[in-house]
Amino acid sequence: MAKRILLIDADVVAYQCASALEEAVEWECGHWTWNVNFNQVTDRCDRVIEQYMDELDGDEAVLCLTDPVSNFRIGVLPTYKTHRKTVRKPLVLMGVKDWMVEERGAILRPGLEGDDVMGILATRPNKKREERIIVSIDKDMKTIPGNYVRTRLTVDKEGTEVSGAFDIQEITEKVADQYHMMQTLSGDATDGYKGCPGVGVDTAEKIILNRTKLEAYEHTLLRGPNKGEVQMRTRGVECDDLWEIVMSYYENAGLTEEDALAEARVARILRASDYNFKTKEPILWTP
Repeated sequence: MAKRILLIDADVVAYQCASALEEAVEWECGHWTWNVNFNQVTDRCDRVIEQYMDELDGDEAVLCLTDPVSNFRIGVLPTYKTHRKTVRKPLVLMGVKDWMVEERGAILRPGLEGDDVMGILATRPNKKREERIIVSIDKDMKTIPGNYVRTRLTVDKEGTEVSGAFDIQEITEKVADQYHMMQTLSGDATDGYKGCPGVGVDTAEKIILNRTKLEAYEHTLLRGPNKGEVQMRTRGVECDDLWEIVMSYYENAGLTEEDALAEARVARILRASDYNFKTKEPILWTP
């Protein structure tokens, strides 16, 4: 029987456990501080990981973390996640992540996010025939071909609950590529990239699944005071090239291929084919 390895989004586990156990303490009138017990947080992290392992019959847990120092996506799109700099992080978050690396063998790579680490490990050539499963609350992991479980993680002072059906979804390369193009069109406001103006999540899904490209054409008015006037309009036509479809909407919005490519590159969660293992650097996506 194949060894089952769970690739766990440790950024979320660390953040939610560290945040939930913080308490505001008033030491004297008007003097407040935040207080948290580090050991309670690490114990809670361990319980979350144990629950994942129990629910999914895991043989090994690999914790995947984001590099806290650099992110290659900022070099592609300077606005990427910049708004998060003003958000207060839990007091012991970095300490918990250090503990995950030192005590639980968590993996992080320079310039990469935890999502990238999961994506690379999930798609790396598998000579040992291991069963690798991405475990995350993030729907964006559907851009990675392979096995994926989307969970919900609720952490509070009373307890921790990891919920969801724990159904293992098999994401084909075709579906993963489609989802990447949907993300390129719709963008992700929480991550600081906008996508194509006027295209929301539902619209992006319809465009890609229906393979609908925008095409400009000349329309001659047949009636009214401007009868005979020729106007330029757009219509949807079938197209099998996903990038051509995406580009038609960006161009219709007055944007360039450079604009679209920047959005596609930050939306792309890295696969093994997107990473240079010798230089330890990402290979930027090219259509």
